[in-house]
Amino acid sequence: MVADGVPDEILRLAHTPEHLARLEMPRDFDPDTPYFPDIARHARRSVSAALAAASHAHASREPAFALMRPPGHHATAGSAMGFCYLNQVAIAALAARRDLGARRVAVWDFDAHHCNGTEAILKGREGLLVCSAHQSPGYPGTGLRDSGNSRNWPIPPNTPRGLHMDALRASLDAVVSFRPDLVLVSAGFDAYARDPITEMTLETEDFATLGRWLRESNLTAAAVLEGGYSTDLPTLVEAFLASWAG
Repeated sequence: MVADGVPDEILRLAHTPEHLARLEMPRDFDPDTPYFPDIARHARRSVSAALAAASHAHASREPAFALMRPPGHHATAGSAMGFCYLNQVAIAALAARRDLGARRVAVWDFDAHHCNGTEAILKGREGLLVCSAHQSPGYPGTGLRDSGNSRNWPIPPNTPRGLHMDALRASLDAVVSFRPDLVLVSAGFDAYARDPITEMTLETEDFATLGRWLRESNLTAAAVLEGGYSTDLPTLVEAFLASWAG
């Protein structure tokens, strides 16, 4: 029921009809993004969870977290890529503006990879801001400079933790300065020092710090799980959520 609970009309806020049709075709999208049986339904589940989290946070002013996969921040309007099939944060941002009455919506992305899909979908749209701190050089090779309503903090591989956290603090300060009615957090945990696919240096306590910053900001926020591929992922998520909840 959840998988079928997101009508195409909502998905088309961010994606083309051709992309929605392509998700049903049983062939791989790219070397990183294979086809799986029912992958479209699983991706819709992730969107449904992001929408529910955004709606709950906006209505209650309480933190909300969508613990669902596949992730979404690389998916563009017309293509799946980078393990991502539908861009749940972009969809939730546009739906929040249209359906929840949130005039200003910000995306804070602390995943180790740049949110190229989110940036492209939301580029130039009124009342929206995208802030991302990410490894560069690194996949997908975007996010090297600010562009319109997108602000980027590229971080070289193996940057010392303190400098990485400084960039993350600056990115959150930009979100706070935007004075959003709702923040959608692309919560990726692959900047962890022992993540197998990145070259970053954050430790468990750093993700707890991100949660504390979010709590202290008093922002109305909902978070969505993005990347994170270490076997320590549950510990990292727990540290972030426990600190955010206080």
